[in-house]
Amino acid sequence: MPAPALLLAAATAAATAAAPSAPPAAPPKAAGVEAPATRVPTDIRRLTILVRDIEASLRLYRDVLGLRVNYDAEITVSGVALPAGVPGNRTRLVLLNGNDPWIGWIGLMQFTDPPLPDPGPYPTRLARGGHVLVTNTDDARKRCAMAKAVPGVTMTAPPRLQVYEGRNGGPPIRVIGCNFFDPDGTFIELNQILD
Repeated sequence: MPAPALLLAAATAAATAAAPSAPPAAPPKAAGVEAPATRVPTDIRRLTILVRDIEASLRLYRDVLGLRVNYDAEITVSGVALPAGVPGNRTRLVLLNGNDPWIGWIGLMQFTDPPLPDPGPYPTRLARGGHVLVTNTDDARKRCAMAKAVPGVTMTAPPRLQVYEGRNGGPPIRVIGCNFFDPDGTFIELNQILD
């Protein structure tokens, strides 16, 4: 089966992040990775996932991962810029963000009228063209257990310690995390970076 349709897109709707109620905690440092001396030309703004059931997906991305909904609207698509569905297709688009108000967002889009054809079963193994969405969370063991309980999630590896070679001669990278497919076949690595 082909991987679920995904697209990386710049903002396609006028959406802004809700003002945070408290300043976010500083992100973990990545030893061996420095901010560029000059800005690079591109930021990865958002990954939008085409989903079967947006409410089922929100149970994972909003309720388990704790991402904040900052946009939720019905939009009409052309069928051209986003090569899916038919011209005039009605969709529901929900945008969620973590601690950064500009980058690293997740979009969930469900084609509602008419719906997209059922793609059949989702993959249970990664293959060429597959993708891995890597996240960093506050309590991997707790959130992995919560994710496992979401209908449609297929857990492939329980929470465990993983140690990766350090960057540029830096110390080893230690994470605890789990791996799973979301209800639409997107593969997620849910990590917590350890000191």
